[in-house]
Amino acid sequence: MTLKNNCLFRFLIFGCIFATLSLAPVSIVFAASLLDDLQLGDSTSEQAHQFQDAGSEVIKGGLGEPARHLLPLGSTDWEGGNVSFTMKVDPDKQNYFTVKLWGSDLNKDFLILFCEGKQVGYRHLGDIDVLYSANGEPPLNGRFFYITTPVPLAMTTGKTEVNLQIRATGPIWGYGQTWEQYQKPMTAPSCGIYRVYTHTDTCFVPPADEKQGDAPVDPPMRQQPGEEVMTALKNRVFKTITHALEDGNPLDQMQMELLAKAYYVKWTPAYQNAAVVQAVIKGTDDYFRQYRNDPSIAQADTHHSEVYNSEWLGLGPLGDAIQLLKKPLQASLDEKIDGGSGSILVRRDAWSEMLQASRDWHRHNRRQYTNQSMITDLYFYLDNLAIEAIDPAHALPEDRIRHYLYQSVGIEPWLGSDTDNGPAKPLGENYHELTPKALTKELGFVGYYGEVLDWTTSIYLATGDPKKPGSGDEKIKAQLIKIAQARSYFRYPAVDDDGNRAMRAETIVGWRDEGHYPGDVLYGERPTWDASVIYCAAATLSHGLVSAFQQMVADNQFFASLNRQMQQSNNLRVTAGLLGVPDQYDILKAQPESKVRLPMAPGQPDFAWADEEDGVLALKHGEDILYASLYWRARPAINFLARVHYITPRFDRIAVVHDDIEFEPSGEFYSRPDWVNMGFGNGGLKYPGDLHSAEADEQLPIAKYPDGVPFKPGEENPYAGRGSFYQLQYGNYLIGMNFTKDKTYPLKIPDDQKSMSVPELISGRTMALANGVSVPPLSTVVLYLSK
Repeated sequence: MTLKNNCLFRFLIFGCIFATLSLAPVSIVFAASLLDDLQLGDSTSEQAHQFQDAGSEVIKGGLGEPARHLLPLGSTDWEGGNVSFTMKVDPDKQNYFTVKLWGSDLNKDFLILFCEGKQVGYRHLGDIDVLYSANGEPPLNGRFFYITTPVPLAMTTGKTEVNLQIRATGPIWGYGQTWEQYQKPMTAPSCGIYRVYTHTDTCFVPPADEKQGDAPVDPPMRQQPGEEVMTALKNRVFKTITHALEDGNPLDQMQMELLAKAYYVKWTPAYQNAAVVQAVIKGTDDYFRQYRNDPSIAQADTHHSEVYNSEWLGLGPLGDAIQLLKKPLQASLDEKIDGGSGSILVRRDAWSEMLQASRDWHRHNRRQYTNQSMITDLYFYLDNLAIEAIDPAHALPEDRIRHYLYQSVGIEPWLGSDTDNGPAKPLGENYHELTPKALTKELGFVGYYGEVLDWTTSIYLATGDPKKPGSGDEKIKAQLIKIAQARSYFRYPAVDDDGNRAMRAETIVGWRDEGHYPGDVLYGERPTWDASVIYCAAATLSHGLVSAFQQMVADNQFFASLNRQMQQSNNLRVTAGLLGVPDQYDILKAQPESKVRLPMAPGQPDFAWADEEDGVLALKHGEDILYASLYWRARPAINFLARVHYITPRFDRIAVVHDDIEFEPSGEFYSRPDWVNMGFGNGGLKYPGDLHSAEADEQLPIAKYPDGVPFKPGEENPYAGRGSFYQLQYGNYLIGMNFTKDKTYPLKIPDDQKSMSVPELISGRTMALANGVSVPPLSTVVLYLSK
């Protein structure tokens, strides 16, 4: 079943028949696809488009170009000004709207597109994003960038022009549970809006006479900070440990875990300090009394504010502290303790009871998303290590419990929670948390949340002896190194906020990423609450990660990363994650110098890499860098959408565009609800006013899902929105991606290219297109078409 046939069916639902509709790939993109453009701040252009202003201001912006920014309406108002205008559209084809923005603007507000009074896209993690959500950083210093979004066919069919509006709002915090937490006021003008366009080709090409900036040819190296950051780090950790040791009150489990780890770190006041052991005994006894009073603490430690997402951790950090100190604790385990309410118990039995409750509840309530699965499984594994240390008779055998870790890191199929009848298998018997190429699946490619090197490293280290480096599980280590290699393709060259050379994380094409343009400065692994950028490199001494560290040091971005990590949070978990950095740094500094650099770094050879299970592509071709997620946020059904980030020396393009998908239909359909906020779940918090979605009632087909997998239309499912074969043409790049294990698909070649011989970028070969091009199972073809 092809995209063309499905679109035809979908719009029969609306009562419209489009005999000429086709979203299949077309010929090379030329500016001829441009239907209309409006220069904001230019009175002649505005008058020609029936422009109306409701709270904006003309500015002289980047490179001296005119623009408008939208103004806040008051210090407590979440909604700002707006501008309205009419623009030409094609009555028969898929239309796209593109906005031009300046990459040096600092802003945190949203720009939202409306068509004929209805909102286009979703405000939080929808398959069609809001027009722009800024993050307070300069996204592309000194250059313009373009954002493209599809205008729903139902809004343009049979019309030659439509009324469009851009509204501004304050930022949102996606985790907010109340209106005040979620939607923030708009307190400053929006970023400048320079120019807007309508067109029909997926890849927008700006008119040749438009002003553009240029990427710096040789950005300078950052000059500071330097080694003084390491001194500040040690002082912070030293102070935190000293405070915990001197605190006469029972410690929480995060403090106890920090002390237990520091017990083996020579430069800390906790090193081989008997006071650490006594603090852990006192704290754990107190936890047991809390547990007896409220058994739910074994499920989620809500009693202590330092534990975020406490239901993922249970009492795992406490278990970690106990298993790390298993030898010095032995002498106290058979002592009697007050269990509360007058009960007297043997300490060993009391602690074991509590840890078993934590371990067993969490293995009966496992989580599906990869990072969450890793966290939950790691911590109940640590609980079991503690039980093994103090009460072996009640520990699960190591050869059994380690399989949970294998499932979380993608070595074995993820089987879900334990039940009385065995594993629940909610996604069948063959669902893996990572792809064969070692990217996480949530459900497609993920940027920040997919950066699981920290958790996988913790899992690897938990399986070994902390006093014997390199003693962890070899299969997990191999998977860890494979994950690091896969993530390396998603670091691209840029400048930091101060204009110094850097590598950044690709987030534009990530399913669970929003408002993260540009991505963080990132080389090897992403710093988190629990680990620095060198945690995995020092644990594995992987050549790729050591090389990435050396590149980061050469750019003097390592100390800047540590400095940001310390400044952004005074959280105890961050402090604990910094504990190992000095020793890790010494290990890495001692490694031989490597000339290897990250794949996207300047001067590296061209390449193209794809992960067919995640539906994502990364390629470097000359001065072009292209990231594309062909399988894009298709949670409940096939949506025929791809997400693209196209980086060139002069400007960036960010786009959600239609792609051509073949799939095996289930016969069921999903009708888009009238949601304007979240693009998943139940649509999130409801916005005031008469807001409606331009995509509402669109009928999306549901792909066939495996027998035995519970599912009903509207639910998120890893199979319902997954196609078999994807084809996308974006500019000169023609991509065919085969998701199946046993089928071959032909790539549709544009008529004007069939006599050509062109480069195929995955293999590096030249292909004669006259003979046709086939895409074998689980493979990708990327053709660079002739101009």
